[in-house]
Amino acid sequence: MASRGRRPEHGGPPELFYDENEARKYVRNSRMIDIQTRMAGRALELLYLPENKPCYLLDIGCGTGLSGSYLSDEGHYWVGLDISPAMLDEAVDREIEGDLLLGDMGQGIPFKPGTFDGCISISAVQWLCNANKKSENPAKRLYCFFASLFSVLVRGSRAVLQLYPESSEQLELITTQATKAGFSGGMVVDYPNSAKAKKFYLCLFSGPSTFIPEGLSENQDEDEPRESVFTNKRVPFRMSRRGMVRKSRAWVLEKKEQYRRQGREVRPDTQYTGRKRKPRF
Repeated sequence: MASRGRRPEHGGPPELFYDENEARKYVRNSRMIDIQTRMAGRALELLYLPENKPCYLLDIGCGTGLSGSYLSDEGHYWVGLDISPAMLDEAVDREIEGDLLLGDMGQGIPFKPGTFDGCISISAVQWLCNANKKSENPAKRLYCFFASLFSVLVRGSRAVLQLYPESSEQLELITTQATKAGFSGGMVVDYPNSAKAKKFYLCLFSGPSTFIPEGLSENQDEDEPRESVFTNKRVPFRMSRRGMVRKSRAWVLEKKEQYRRQGREVRPDTQYTGRKRKPRF
């Protein structure tokens, strides 16, 4: 358990912190329920889903199903993933409408490619930035999470992850691994000048990134909603945008440049890079 004044993730792994006593707070504390529900509503708003169309969504760190209940009220279908048995037990007792799965998001999301139309997560991703075992590497766990999330999303859909970053370095670690996994997007900060109301939402795009939504402030006019465009194509956006042919010289140069940005060791480019070689007999 985390001591008073410390962040919860500093007190040990989430499956131990969110025990039966902690889980009961999420179904009995009206303030916690209200905050959780409002953040789920904001995350759903940032997904910019097509209007009047039920979608199949993923809720990472679903807990007792508070955010999932909001998704159901809005007419969507959803699956919740959480590492805490106690939290999921409370969700079952509440007879929520979504499906529940016990699992560690740091080990990947076990669904087929293109399963979900979008993803939300409330106060969960920052837990991956802490190593509770010697064998755990935060960067690798984050990459595994984001890579599998990128896979299970329909191309052109979004993921909105509400989180509480501990520092700018931790935020950079999270966004770097998301980018390595193929996502584009950015951070939306609501009420940046408020100590209590300030909230961080990482908006990730699994396809063409049209715009980064603006954060809320105390004096702000509402913009017209903009929708995500779904497609069944599984071609990475950068290459489809540039019309690259797989294994062509331009494709090879793009891949090498991507590897260089990731810090990998890559051979220098030459006039022979990407050249088609004759088969040997």
